[in-house]
Amino acid sequence: MRRFIFLFSLFILHSSFFCAVQAQNYMVVDSEQIFKSIDSYNSALKTVEADAERYQKQVDDAFDQLEQTFNNYQSRKAQMSATERAQTEQRIVDRENEITKFQEEVFGEQGSIIKKRVELIKPIEERVFKAIEDYAAGKGYDVVLDRANNPSILYYKPTADHTDAIIAIVK
Repeated sequence: MRRFIFLFSLFILHSSFFCAVQAQNYMVVDSEQIFKSIDSYNSALKTVEADAERYQKQVDDAFDQLEQTFNNYQSRKAQMSATERAQTEQRIVDRENEITKFQEEVFGEQGSIIKKRVELIKPIEERVFKAIEDYAAGKGYDVVLDRANNPSILYYKPTADHTDAIIAIVK
């Protein structure tokens, strides 16, 4: 009976060790470094950022003009009739709504900046993620960890980092 318990314990320990070793089949990549190494990604990002800056300047200028209009209204308000005040206030509110609507059309969830980003950057992201997936599957890895966006990775062996291999594939 003791021999059975000993063999059973040995079997359990061996199985536990084998599972622990199997669970460590992972690789680490730095997606930020990979993307920064791709010229077309950097170019697309610059295009999107330039468009965003241009649109933001338009919005800022429009709000500055609106503020001037409002300040002018405030200084002339006492000299205006009730009808003129109501009409001027309505024009100010309408203009503010127009600017806000434009801002939403450009920067909102369905805005032109997001659409442009998806159009230019998504194909590159898909290519990189496909390369990572193919590489990991080909090398037999079960898990891929991204150290660029994962602050909870406290330690990994440098040999687990395959960023350079992915960069070589996607370039």
